[in-house]
Amino acid sequence: MSRSLTGRSVLAVGPGLSALAGQALSGARLDTAAPERGDLLAAVHPGHELVLLDADAVPAELARELIEVLAQRSQQPAVLLIGAHMPTGLVRALLKLQRSDVLDAPVTPKDLAKAAQAILAEADSAVQAPPQTSRCWSVMGAVGGSGATTLAIELAASLARRSSQPGSVALVDLNLADGAASAYLGAAANMNLLEVSDAPERIDASLTDAFAVRIDFGFDLLASLRNPQAFTAVSAGAVCRLLEMACQSYETVIVDLPRHRQGWTLDVLAGSDEILIVSELTVPALLSARALAGEIESELPDAKRPRLILNRMANRAFGPAPSRVEAEKALQRKVDGAVTSDWEAAACSVNLGGPISQHRPRSKIVKDVSDIVDKLTQTARAPERGFRIGL
Repeated sequence: MSRSLTGRSVLAVGPGLSALAGQALSGARLDTAAPERGDLLAAVHPGHELVLLDADAVPAELARELIEVLAQRSQQPAVLLIGAHMPTGLVRALLKLQRSDVLDAPVTPKDLAKAAQAILAEADSAVQAPPQTSRCWSVMGAVGGSGATTLAIELAASLARRSSQPGSVALVDLNLADGAASAYLGAAANMNLLEVSDAPERIDASLTDAFAVRIDFGFDLLASLRNPQAFTAVSAGAVCRLLEMACQSYETVIVDLPRHRQGWTLDVLAGSDEILIVSELTVPALLSARALAGEIESELPDAKRPRLILNRMANRAFGPAPSRVEAEKALQRKVDGAVTSDWEAAACSVNLGGPISQHRPRSKIVKDVSDIVDKLTQTARAPERGFRIGL
């Protein structure tokens, strides 16, 4: 019995393949699934390390759908596709996965065991030790519509482009009642904290991975479906536990915080390495930003000083909007960054789904956000591993 298969979690799809896997993968924890859509998609869970797929028994469209589902996960299982007649499109779909292989049928138990051992050994060697440091940046708007969600998305995209490790950045939308990050990105909202609110200890690495959706821009999104009752129904323990697990899984976590304070807002801010307050260039917004920064500093004296970011800066020298100098006078402090106004680029990206850096890479917004990231990363303290608020 091979040690590489002992205790490994394997899903076999197809009646003939299930019987073969029972002979070949002695010692593995084997689950089986029928080649029918409802049964198959329900049977796949984040704990599976290897999926065996009978291409002759599973309809090609269903097999491709399964592969698409697996490809969206930040921690993907290895996949072995086995069959005598495999459509080219199905084999090409495997290229979306991190680890996959193809075996021509008929396959002997010995052949299957050898292939399974090889692909699991490859997966094991690809698993790196978790990063020794992580950072958590929280972004919140001084007023509604200040562009905090857009900035959070662009920060995540900018950090993802700089990372050598795919899937090392996560954007967590904590606007649980009506978050817009998933709509802005054209991505699914897959997080359900309500189900674990009373038992936050259930939120582990596997569940966090199940909540995450890998999008095409290099980072993961954790966002909830709209629920007007979510703020009152989701516990502070569940929110903090989620961020704790996220910081153990990702090098960088960007948190899009709701503007209105919740029961867990101070906990999240206290556990963040950086706090970014986004303000428009209007007098009410600047006064609100000044008040919010003062509240955070007085209530969390040990937290990092909030960073103030001016959004939608005009290029003109004269106009009705305050200048940066005038804004700093109203704020009674220096600002830490400014983002140029580019309504066309922002609207285009929202309508097409994705960050501005994807659809309008030459927009000044992209460079301004990159400058902010440069400043934050160059002046950052050596971050501690994990979210610093315990349950």
